[in-house]
Formats: sequence, structure tokens, C-alpha cells
Amino acid sequence: MHAPLQGSLFDQADAIGLAPLGGLRRRALGSGAWVDLLPGWLTGSDLLFEELAGSVPWRAERRQMYDHEVAVPRLLAHYGDGEPLPHPVLTEAREALSTHYAAELGEGFVSAGLCFYRDGRDSVAWHGDRTGRSAHEDTMVAILSVGDPRDLALRPRGGGAAALRLPLGHGDLVVMGGSCQRTWEHAVPKTSRAVGPRISIQFRPRGVS
Repeated sequence: MHAPLQGSLFDQADAIGLAPLGGLRRRALGSGAWVDLLPGWLTGSDLLFEELAGSVPWRAERRQMYDHEVAVPRLLAHYGDGEPLPHPVLTEAREALSTHYAAELGEGFVSAGLCFYRDGRDSVAWHGDRTGRSAHEDTMVAILSVGDPRDLALRPRGGGAAALRLPLGHGDLVVMGGSCQRTWEHAVPKTSRAVGPRISIQFRPRGVS
């Protein structure tokens, strides 16, 4: 079960589709890191949210935290290289991103990880995607969000308060690139505000997690 989704007043499309990527705007973060942002890249985002919420085989995970096991505060799903994605528009999105960033990235996006934040209690702690090649190479992680907006917080690696907060939902796209996974950290903090559910889809190149 999850909180009801409050539909976007600005996205009342009755079909799911993607806008051109020409509207992406880049923000340099320092130390070779950057983020590209395109609000409302996906139209019909509330329709996609409902389809993914009902059809994806979501799983609840538990992880070891010091001397005890705790529930991961979100639901998860993963589609690896070669696995069909749960909706055709996600395949279209992955292909569009691979084409757009081909010259800069030098390879395509191959995997998709999905996170389901059911309410403000669900979250992800500060981290960088530094498992695999991203621990020592520049790379990209592209995130498409549907559902109610939640803040993606970013800060330089090493701690401290968030230097940047991006409220992402209702079809928004953010791409973290350059050294971002090594020199910066990101999080989706818990919130006491009344927020509805959100699903994020993270596209990654091979060997990045």
C-alpha cells in the first residue's frame, strides 16, 4: 500500500511520451562534476506511475546495519543488460539518452534500477554510485522521476549540509555526470511533509552501480 498520488496540474496528457532532449540545462558542481536537468521530459507521467506501481515486481529488501538487520526504506526492482523493461517508453528513454550522450559518454545506458518511495518515510541515505568502474572513472547516471516530487539532495563528498536540492517528480529528468559519483554524494532525505508516492528510474552504463 502507498499514499494516493496527487496528479500534476501541469501534465494532464492522456498518452505517455517523451519530449526532445534539447531543453537539457547543465549546472557545474565543481571538481569535474555536473548535473543536467530537464523538467517534464516525460508527458503522461501520472499514467506511467500507475502502470509501474501496479505491474513491476517490487521487492522489499533487508540489509545489515552494524549488528542488526534493517528494512530498506523503499521498494526496489532491477532490470539488467538485455532484460526487457516494464514499459516501452522506458526503452525509448534509454535509447534517447544513449544517443544524446553518445559522444560524451562513449557508450550507452544498459541497465535500469527502479525505486518506489511510498511516502515521506521512504528515503535513500547519502551515497555515490561508486561500485564498479564509477569508483575511478567519470560516468553518468540518468534518473527519470514519476509521481509526487521528492528532493534529490547533493553535497560534496565528505559530509555537510546539502549544497543543492532538486525537487524531482512528474516526468522530470536529471543526469549526474563527470566525476559526480566520486566527488559528490546524493540522497533522497526523509520528510515530515505530506507527500505522495514517487518512482525513480535510474539508467546506468555497464559496470556502474
